[in-house]
Amino acid sequence: MKILYNKFDKKNISTLPRVLFEGRIIVIQTEAEAEKAVDYLLTMPVLGVDTETRPSFRKGHVNKVALLQVATEDSCFLFRLNRIGLAGSVVRLLEDDRILKVGLSLSDDFSSLHKRGEFEPRAFLELQNYVRDFGIADMSLQKLYANVFGQKISKGQRLSNWEADVLTEGQKLYAATDAWACVRLYRELEALKKNGLYKLEIVQEPQKNEE
Repeated sequence: MKILYNKFDKKNISTLPRVLFEGRIIVIQTEAEAEKAVDYLLTMPVLGVDTETRPSFRKGHVNKVALLQVATEDSCFLFRLNRIGLAGSVVRLLEDDRILKVGLSLSDDFSSLHKRGEFEPRAFLELQNYVRDFGIADMSLQKLYANVFGQKISKGQRLSNWEADVLTEGQKLYAATDAWACVRLYRELEALKKNGLYKLEIVQEPQKNEE
């Protein structure tokens, strides 16, 4: 019986073992590579998606999305959109209505991607909505993963330069882990929903002293 919490205490995350994607990571830097990658991805039953954008430290300036990561359970493709833009093959993937694509804060990802080109997102599942069926109120990927798997996703690379000439191993692992985590969460929650082997525990908020 798995215990899930309606809210996971952020203070407990630092005590958990760190999880990293252990599968193969393929960096996509040309439209030809993107075509092959999308052909492969569209043979999979479910995909995890996420994006990364180079942080801007100038007020009012926002960079265009630099990376689209798309993961299966054992592979992750990193599409360098700052090199290939929103290529036709990428649009084909985003608009495919047969293969389920799972993400978190998808409206933010769609908004960023739309600044690179037009597309109509199809067959996407928002984890923030999905977890409500289980009574979970947390919205962040880090809290959700800690809640369901008891492991910590590091956010150390989030503000790194996603437009660098060469992505570091740390960047690639971070990006792949986030997309893959979406697949894992969906798979695990689907299994729990099917077999019913989970229990929700309600974490009581500490009451504030009334003046």
